[in-house]
Amino acid sequence: MTQADTQTPELELTVSGDDAETHLLALRDWLTLEDVLRGCLELRGSAPESGHMGAALDVVAVALGSGGAGAVLARSLSTWLIQRRADVKVSVVAADGRRVEVDVRRAADPEHVIGEVVALLDQSRN
Repeated sequence: MTQADTQTPELELTVSGDDAETHLLALRDWLTLEDVLRGCLELRGSAPESGHMGAALDVVAVALGSGGAGAVLARSLSTWLIQRRADVKVSVVAADGRRVEVDVRRAADPEHVIGEVVALLDQSRN
């Protein structure tokens, strides 16, 4: 890992609720529509359970560089949640374990969601 790699904050997004993996894939697809996030997203899965053929996808990792990517992520996440008809919750987790959880009801105040995610990112950089 290079010096540049350690300076790029990474956030992990998980989705909980009914059909979480489908919503996680939809979230990843939604985030790839943002130019600044395209190429910064990685789907990750946990080890396969006994008796299952493949791993469950449970995390979208987002490597955030400069250029306001954190604010773009927060705004895009907020918009995605507002458009959900299902009761889903997204957890945004920093590398040091700090987390922000956002659900459909809290996304109704997008500026608050954006502020929380950006604050999480800002604290990760310190």
